[in-house]
Amino acid sequence: MPALPHPVIGCDIGKTTIVVFDSGSRRLSTIANQSEALADFANSLPPDGLVICEATGGHEALLLDALARAGRSAHRADARKVKAFIRSHGTLGKSDAIDARALARYGIERHASLPRWQPAEPTRERLHALIMTRRDIVAERTAWSHRQAAPGAAAAADFVNPILACFDDQLRAINAAIETLIASSQPLMHTVQRLHAIPGIGLTTAAALAALMPELGTLPRRQAAALAGLAPHPNQSGKADRYRRTRGGRPEIKRVLFMAALAAARHHPTLSRFHQRLIARGKKPIVALVAVMRKLIILCNAQLRKPA
Repeated sequence: MPALPHPVIGCDIGKTTIVVFDSGSRRLSTIANQSEALADFANSLPPDGLVICEATGGHEALLLDALARAGRSAHRADARKVKAFIRSHGTLGKSDAIDARALARYGIERHASLPRWQPAEPTRERLHALIMTRRDIVAERTAWSHRQAAPGAAAAADFVNPILACFDDQLRAINAAIETLIASSQPLMHTVQRLHAIPGIGLTTAAALAALMPELGTLPRRQAAALAGLAPHPNQSGKADRYRRTRGGRPEIKRVLFMAALAAARHHPTLSRFHQRLIARGKKPIVALVAVMRKLIILCNAQLRKPA
C-alpha cells in the first residue's frame, strides 16, 4: 500500500471562503476562495501532502488550479460518496467544520484508491463548457416548445415565439463555435472523426463524448462502462435474482448515449442484431437499449485504443 500522505488536508469549499482542516496540526482555518490567497495556501503545503475537496459546481476550480500550479496532489471527491462516508461514521450534523474534518478523514482512509486530480487540456475544457451550455439551451428550448404546444397557449404565442427563435439562434451559434473549436485542435478533430466512424455516433454525439469523457481510449472496457454509468450491478437477495441496475458514473454521458443507442439499434450491423436478440429473449425494451448503450461506449473506447 502506498505511504500515507502527510498531511491530508480537507477543504470544504464555499463560494467566497474555504474551510480547511489539517490532519497534521489538527487545526481548522478559513481562507478566501480567491486566486492570490489560494496560491499562497498551495505553496505553503508540504510537497508530500494530499488535499481533498468536493465537486461543488465549479467553485473548487480556483483551488485545484492553484494546487496544480504549485505541484501539490489533490483529489476531487464525489459528493455522494463523501456524504455516505460521513453517515457511516454516525455523524448526522452538518457544518463546514464537520465536512472539512470528514474530507480529511476520507483521504486518510482511502488515499491509496483515490485518483489524483489532473488539470484538463485547455481546448478540451472549453469544449466541455460549450457542450454543457448547448445541453442547457436544448433543454430550455424543449420546455418552451412544450409550453407553446400546451392547450390555451395561443394567447401567449406573441411572447413564446420570440423566445424560441432566440434559442434557435443561440443553438446555431454554439454549434458553429463547437465546430470551429474542434477544427482548431488536431487531437480533438482526430478523436471526433474516429468516434463519428461508428454507426450511430453522429458528430454532435462524438463531440459530446470527446468533451465529457476525455478518458476514452485509455481505460479497460469495464472501467469505461462504469465511468459512463452503464455498468450493471447485481440485484440479488436470497433466491431472488432481479434485473441488474446501472448506477453511478457520469449521468450526462448516459443522456448523450441514449439517442445514439436508438440509432445504433437500427443501423449498426452488430448492435442491431444484438438488440434484436435481447428483445427476442423477452428483455424489456429499456433494458435492451441500455445494453446497447453499454456496448456502444465499449466500442467507442476500443475505437480510440486502436493505433491511428
